[in-house]
Amino acid sequence: MKALLLRDLRLAMRSGGGFGLGLAFFFLLSVLVPLGVGPEGGTLARIAPGILWVGALLACLLSLDRIFALDFEDGSLDLLATAPIPLEAVVAVKALAHWLVTGLPLTLLAPGLAVFLNLPAGGYGWLVLSLLLGTPALSVIGAFGAALVVGLRRGGLLLSLLVLPLYVPTLIFGAEVVRRGAEGMALATPLALLTAISLGAAALLPFAAAAALRVNLR
Repeated sequence: MKALLLRDLRLAMRSGGGFGLGLAFFFLLSVLVPLGVGPEGGTLARIAPGILWVGALLACLLSLDRIFALDFEDGSLDLLATAPIPLEAVVAVKALAHWLVTGLPLTLLAPGLAVFLNLPAGGYGWLVLSLLLGTPALSVIGAFGAALVVGLRRGGLLLSLLVLPLYVPTLIFGAEVVRRGAEGMALATPLALLTAISLGAAALLPFAAAAALRVNLR
């Protein structure tokens, strides 16, 4: 399992399909929104939680089609499916690798980019916490979507259409955590729901993704 994780991390770094592209997209979105909306600090402060979460969501989406596509093209996925390792564990490891090269860097970068959006000082810690809790769900849900379209030519658009509706609850509660934290409001409910989404996705979706892979590999 460790060898598979390290292999996926090396491939992600070498191919450049998600790591640098996702961070660059997140950076550009955070810089361009203030230019388009205007320099009004109050307006930027109100929309900052939503913009930061939308940016993180779309940045994660950019590299989802590569989770299984490279292994499918070179035949490695067939070997993994017949290996002694459960296919559900393979899906979980690949989702973890995706989070380590996309979700975690985005979480670390987000406080610096929040400055451009004039996020209130009270929201920075909650921004990091919400991304730490929410981005794993984005990777696991994305792995499930990637398993559904593996082997399809130009399945990236279909993947986006499948995954985006599933991302909506995470987006809503993640942005709500940041908004409430910035305004000093009680945030136990959205924080608990965000955590529950990530834990539920991590517990259930690897099995669904593994079943989808088995069907597509027949």
